[in-house]
Amino acid sequence: MFNIATGLAIWCSEAMTLALVLFVAWRHNVRNEAYLYWGLGFLLTGMGFAMVALRGEIPSVLSIEAGNAIALLGQSAWVAGFLALDRKRIEWWALLPPVIWLAGVFLPWVNSDYSNRVVLYNLASATGATALAMAVAAGDMRRERTRVKLMGVFVIQGCLCFGSALMMALTLPSDIEATNLGGASAMASAFLLTIAFAFTCRLIMERSERHLRALTLTDSLTGVLNRRGLLGYFDATREKAHDDQRQVAVLLFDLDHFKRVNDRFGHQSGDAVLTAFARMARQYIPNNIFGRMGGEEFAAFAAVADQTEAEAIAEAIRTEFCRLPVSTGEAIVPVTVSIGIALASSIEANIDKLISAADRALYAAKAAGRNCTVTFGEAEAAAPAPATPSSTAGELVPTVDDQVEALRRMGTLSRAG
Repeated sequence: MFNIATGLAIWCSEAMTLALVLFVAWRHNVRNEAYLYWGLGFLLTGMGFAMVALRGEIPSVLSIEAGNAIALLGQSAWVAGFLALDRKRIEWWALLPPVIWLAGVFLPWVNSDYSNRVVLYNLASATGATALAMAVAAGDMRRERTRVKLMGVFVIQGCLCFGSALMMALTLPSDIEATNLGGASAMASAFLLTIAFAFTCRLIMERSERHLRALTLTDSLTGVLNRRGLLGYFDATREKAHDDQRQVAVLLFDLDHFKRVNDRFGHQSGDAVLTAFARMARQYIPNNIFGRMGGEEFAAFAAVADQTEAEAIAEAIRTEFCRLPVSTGEAIVPVTVSIGIALASSIEANIDKLISAADRALYAAKAAGRNCTVTFGEAEAAAPAPATPSSTAGELVPTVDDQVEALRRMGTLSRAG
């Protein structure tokens, strides 16, 4: 005969230990309510099974009706934990396991028959396992592949509990046989829950690693990509442009007279301007491949059909930023942005050359009076950076003013009217 008291004692000890670990984790990070719910789940399950193990030592209503209900409420707390992990609201079906138990255990033909009580408990437990699988599946299954394995564990547990209940309902076992079947089912469920806990820990570790990786690629002030994160998207942009037979565009943005903003309104206002520009500009960039290069300079990569599309994106950002009210609490900060664009075919696109060309175009936009857009096409982007004037060469290279005038004639200079 299966010694159910020993098995329950072992599971209670394990559940209480896991509850303590999870409560400590929650105290370390109180914003993550999942740890709290999971800790409550193991605590309730341990308490419930302890009350069941004390059958004969405490009143039956506490040992049978209340003890099993508390243990099943622990499953509801686990469901709430997985929903909280994905910042989803707690659903009503999370409470089905204890509700099913309490709805059936007081029926005379169930309450007076041990086998029927075991069948009812297994059905309620199968419902809880199904709810756990649903809660896990509600998250991002594509990015977090561990969820598939975790959901599989709960599906197996649900099938095990339901199969055990069905077998007992069909074979009508004696109390001794029902005890053995129920005890074996309970221990198998406990083993599966231990495996599920291990997969849950792996899921949290993978999520933490992904979060830390994102932090290394994100600008802490504005929330957009930092230089390292942005440059990592260039190859993907070039491949997309090649597949779609489009051009690669690099857009560089520089906020005009940003030092004056800091000097006049304070660095906190300057930070507000940077954040406002980043939040606004990224909405206009395809696939949000937009980031902060440093200081008041931002950049974006895009696969565009032609120069007109690239200029349309830049001009939409420039004109919207001119109209954007950036408030410091005491005054509205007047802000504008200068933009340099460099274009190249997907085959010829080179990140260093394009950024260098976009930087020269941005410099020309600054020299043209700021608050405008200058575009360098494939020919300009492929050309080397202009040399500085040389007395030995016997010639002077074109000045910035000469370049700006040439750009005006070519129609590659866009500015506010």
